[in-house]
Amino acid sequence: MSIESVFTLSGQNALVTGSSDGLGLAAAHLLARAGAHVHVNGRNSERCESAAAQIRKESGRASVLVFDIADDTSSKTAFDQLEIEGGLDILVNNVGIRDRRSLQDFTRADLRFLIDVNLVAPFRLAQRAAVSMAQGGYGRIVNVSSIAGLIGQPNDAAYITAKAGLLGMTRALAAELGTAGINVNAVAPGFFNTKPNAAAFGDPSVNAKLEAASALGRWGEPHELAPAILFLASPASSYVTGQVLAVDGGYSAHY
Repeated sequence: MSIESVFTLSGQNALVTGSSDGLGLAAAHLLARAGAHVHVNGRNSERCESAAAQIRKESGRASVLVFDIADDTSSKTAFDQLEIEGGLDILVNNVGIRDRRSLQDFTRADLRFLIDVNLVAPFRLAQRAAVSMAQGGYGRIVNVSSIAGLIGQPNDAAYITAKAGLLGMTRALAAELGTAGINVNAVAPGFFNTKPNAAAFGDPSVNAKLEAASALGRWGEPHELAPAILFLASPASSYVTGQVLAVDGGYSAHY
């Protein structure tokens, strides 16, 4: 068995949510380079078109699937379109939002919105993806959680709750969908140099904390998460399901 054969995604269709930039875009690039037809997702059509064009130019096949993952109607329409175009083999649940504040500052509406986007929406997408994947007896679902789902810290309770829930969902879906040929796993990114983290990336105190509290002592770059997603999305992970792979420079181990 060649290395190429266990990591190839040739002939497969992949949806990476929130893939117009950042971690999602890096993952979409690598999945396309491995041979997948990647559907770039986001709510902004221009950004999605730009990302897809970049992938087509540098990597391979990519198209645009613009919809709001938290809207059931638009997500159903998107999956109906996927079925017309050959179904879905790989789902990467990448979209996430963060709202850092103290426990008492959250209203019920705040909490519901954050959990809806970070947990309920991925659950609903996995439901739809599983139907398509089960028809072919093969599928890969990769949930992008966070080390915040593994480690508690103050002033981040809602996000931590949602991301920990995503890890529980990963294990539950793995147990339920395995007999249908669908593997479900998660990655837990640590500190990555992305646009939402731009302010923290430039903060000397945050950098000092990261240097002291992680094994590698630095921020990760988006392209460093993508290979972990590729592994879990590929035939190479055929006997891996229900697992969480922390990609955090040793932060969770060192912490």
